[in-house]
Amino acid sequence: MFKNLFSRPANPAELDIESFARAVLGAEATVVDVREPHEFAAGHIPGAVNQPLSSFDPRNLPNTHSVVLICQAGGRSRKALDQAHAAGRNDIAHYPGGMSQWRANGGDVAV
Repeated sequence: MFKNLFSRPANPAELDIESFARAVLGAEATVVDVREPHEFAAGHIPGAVNQPLSSFDPRNLPNTHSVVLICQAGGRSRKALDQAHAAGRNDIAHYPGGMSQWRANGGDVAV
């Protein structure tokens, strides 16, 4: 089901809130948070893993599931997405709304 999210016509690498929520709630993807550790510790999506952009290496991304990148507002996750695509990972997407939009829409947050 998640692979269908990547075939959306507008921008297959960007997920809207509904698609992102389905991926998170259905455990269809690994969420990788590219914010810095202190930001991650202040609140993150339950089950997300932290790989800060400051030391991001696409080779360290999980390869057992599709991956969705997230940050605070979409800028850093987009940079990480570009790096992952340049490294040949085409099973990567990002959520441009970031944690800001996730929280604003009532998404679960773990601390």
